[in-house]
Amino acid sequence: MFRRERPIPLRGSAAPLCNNLSVLQVPSRNLTHFGVVHGPSAQLLSAAPEGVPLAQRQLHAKEGAGVSPPLITQVHWCVLPFRVLLVLTSHRGIQMYESDGSVMVYWHALDSGEASPVQAVFARGIASSGHFICVGTWSGRVLVFDIPAKGPNIVLSEELAGHQTSVTDIATEPAQGQDCMADVVTADNSGLLCVWRSGPKFKLVTQIPGFGVPCPSVQLWHGTVAAGYGDGQVRLYEAGTGTLHVQISAHARAICALDLAPEVGKLLSAAEDTFVHIWKLSRSPESGRTEVEHCHGECVPDTQVCGARFCDPSGSSFAVTGYDLAEILRFSSV
Repeated sequence: MFRRERPIPLRGSAAPLCNNLSVLQVPSRNLTHFGVVHGPSAQLLSAAPEGVPLAQRQLHAKEGAGVSPPLITQVHWCVLPFRVLLVLTSHRGIQMYESDGSVMVYWHALDSGEASPVQAVFARGIASSGHFICVGTWSGRVLVFDIPAKGPNIVLSEELAGHQTSVTDIATEPAQGQDCMADVVTADNSGLLCVWRSGPKFKLVTQIPGFGVPCPSVQLWHGTVAAGYGDGQVRLYEAGTGTLHVQISAHARAICALDLAPEVGKLLSAAEDTFVHIWKLSRSPESGRTEVEHCHGECVPDTQVCGARFCDPSGSSFAVTGYDLAEILRFSSV
């Protein structure tokens, strides 16, 4: 069971975008950082366990070329082995900051030359794998940036071409030694999933076909891909082979966010039906297949949910954002 805790106030509501919440826990300082986007700005908040906001910062999208300020599409903290960077994506480019948002260390402008006049140009989908940060784009390409241990000498090392439609989300997990065949998964607007093995050169391991329904959010856990779709379904696949293990009719409307608590294998799903569900994933010792158990359901009434994340790796608390909701809702286990 979970109970609602003291909410964290926002200066404005979250934009109605999928995956519109990022959470970074800082155990050494007993703080949790939250990031939410709306329009041309991103709000960064730091809160103590009791929910009292300690600091707020607003970041704005770099202008680039154009007369109107660009809209931010996502904010996400990337935890690398040697540093933490905050990444913002927008209709003009990709910005990378030090973790507190105080210093911008890199700016990558999007090339709109290959886009048609009626096609929107944007970046969306952010994840880190090893010393790489992967960012998806409107064209279906995934940009891979090589991040140094410190400083601004970030290099665009590779562009992955596996998708024909806009990338929606990217998920990674630490590679489990040489036996790990897949540690990155990318999703797109057609529902296609591409599974990769990271390295100096990324290798496409398998493609999991879509079925005409977008896949707004994806996660990766112990070689299992968890994908949330626009029809409210959650599907669990074997990452290395693309074999479907479980199909869950999880929600009545489109899923807008998935998250994983890696220490315990809990999966969080949130959707436009106002519900947030928590599922327990496990591997059957007999068959080796992934199994699912429903643990908790939480209704956020009269709210268009647009972001949800666990606040700790054990899955004992989670946070939710909604459109036209000027606060971050927090829930913790009892």
